[in-house]
Amino acid sequence: MSAPRPVSLPFPLPPEDRRLSPYTGWTRAHWEAVADGLLRATRRHASPGRGLITLPGARPSSSGPRSDGLEGFARTFLLAAFTVAGSGGRDPHAHLARYAEGLAAGTRNPTADRESTSADPDSWPRIDAVRQARVEAASLALGLRVTRPWLWDTLDDAVRARVVDWLLPALGPSPVDNNWWLFGLTVGGFLHDAGIETVRARAAVDRALTRIEEWYRGDGWYSDGDNRAFDHYNAWALHFYPVLHAHLGADRALLATYGDRLRAQLDDYTRLFDSSGAPLPFGRSLTYRFAATAAPWLGALTGHTPLSPGAVRRLASGALRHFLDRGAVGADGLLPLGWYGPYAPMLQGYSGPGSPYWAAKGFLGLLLPADHAAWTAEEAPLPAETADAVGPLGGTGLLLHSTASDGLVRVHNHGSNATLGAPDPYYARFAYSTRTGPTTPNADRALPDNDFALLIDGRPTTRGPATPHSAGPDRALSTHTPRRADGTALPGVRVLSATLAHGRAELRAHLVTGAAPGTPVRQTGWATTPGGPTAQLHPVHGYDTPRARPIPTGSTLFGPRTETAVLEGSVGPAPEGTLFVALASLTGDPEPAPVHTLATARLTRHGGRHTLALTWHDDGTTGHLVLPPPAEGRAQDRAARHCPR
Repeated sequence: MSAPRPVSLPFPLPPEDRRLSPYTGWTRAHWEAVADGLLRATRRHASPGRGLITLPGARPSSSGPRSDGLEGFARTFLLAAFTVAGSGGRDPHAHLARYAEGLAAGTRNPTADRESTSADPDSWPRIDAVRQARVEAASLALGLRVTRPWLWDTLDDAVRARVVDWLLPALGPSPVDNNWWLFGLTVGGFLHDAGIETVRARAAVDRALTRIEEWYRGDGWYSDGDNRAFDHYNAWALHFYPVLHAHLGADRALLATYGDRLRAQLDDYTRLFDSSGAPLPFGRSLTYRFAATAAPWLGALTGHTPLSPGAVRRLASGALRHFLDRGAVGADGLLPLGWYGPYAPMLQGYSGPGSPYWAAKGFLGLLLPADHAAWTAEEAPLPAETADAVGPLGGTGLLLHSTASDGLVRVHNHGSNATLGAPDPYYARFAYSTRTGPTTPNADRALPDNDFALLIDGRPTTRGPATPHSAGPDRALSTHTPRRADGTALPGVRVLSATLAHGRAELRAHLVTGAAPGTPVRQTGWATTPGGPTAQLHPVHGYDTPRARPIPTGSTLFGPRTETAVLEGSVGPAPEGTLFVALASLTGDPEPAPVHTLATARLTRHGGRHTLALTWHDDGTTGHLVLPPPAEGRAQDRAARHCPR
């Protein structure tokens, strides 16, 4: 993948150092310059007393403009806190002085008002009135904790008392039963560290840790709530807050437990970064961008990491440069709501103009002293560019699939579901990559990429919650009940899906049972943009079309014009179900051979069981994929649902 011509930034950067950083050219000085540039650009958007930072944007979040102003203040404060604390209190641009003024002004008259045009123009929304304020309380508390000698200890007693009064409601039970429990933990950690309301603070910490323990699935992976939701929140929330809390509190027992889990997570997570530096755009809140580097930095900070110091910096600087080189900072110096530039289709209702500044978490590495090996060691290559990899990501149902020749990373989804209920293109697709994104849903003419759907009255079904069926070193299987366009499940219909990966090739199989004979089905491939990777899709069994046909599919977060290949077929009368099989490929290598030349597939059926035998032509190795009959499959589904891990 050729690197883009870097976009000019509205603030200066130091010269590159290709001796120390042969992959990115960036050093700690670049991180400091970017942090300072981002902070200075937000200053002109502060309220008169600097209590709110209300950034420009196309629309407010669902929490309203005043909450958005608090979000802008709290998240940029976290960035300033990491910058100042990491330099031992050096603050040549007086960032902390401005935030000290804002702390005093924002807590003077907290309000239940969601608008920014009434009441005190600096007032923060109360936590008990606007629940989003609880999220921002965590950034404020963490910033205060790491800068305590230079900020908190210098505030007037009256201001400190007002800040404490504002924070205290965050110690109560979380109103959202997911990673939000950790916001109370973070507030409790600061208050306990400062010797304030220590009993309540300790209780909030213990309550949060008890709750997330129920979601730990082993191998470093948490589900983000009771649903099977596995994405970047593992790294920038579910590991970030407990491990950093244990580290800052010098709690060896906690750090032993949560640090070991972080290391296990990083074994998988660090493989999800492209050689270009791109993280995987999978899950919600993607506008946080390089917050994806928070966990790798945290591993270096605590010593719980599988990466060498040079590889940590390579990963983090690569991700930061990836976004900045592609326009993630506008001419005004601000981070817009989007992936590179603005991109509304990927946003959630809770995203406001200040939301992108949770990217501040990606600057956690500035807490490492300048002489730490992560800053002084020569950059080392990433896992994605050293060897091909195929393998399950713990018990998530996700299958990692990367190729070293092009540094491209793919993940096949056979077990992760959305946290917010409704079908979500950033969770529900069968595959994601670091160089493609989900197509934008359209109620009238939806053509999702990487999808398998039945067509009911001409409209495609959506994928219901996926249950992992089984997994292996090169495969993953899952089942789901398709849903009509109105969200109702198709009674008695079951789809058993499987992916088998080798090199750049993917065998995609779907066994449909319970559907009426003649029901049309549709398989789609990767949605690619001009100048992007090459995608291929080829029918192997069950489809009516002899070759895939490309269809324009609109925008993704990688560009406005995409094309997606489509295969079509129909359900047969066999009671053991109808099997549909295709070979797919996504590659950044130039002039790839047709995907059907990469493997030979042979299908056998016995006792309702479908067996696919694959011979891979590049090395002559073989693979087998077994799809059981419906009764056996449903029994395995029930066992998977009741298995705690």
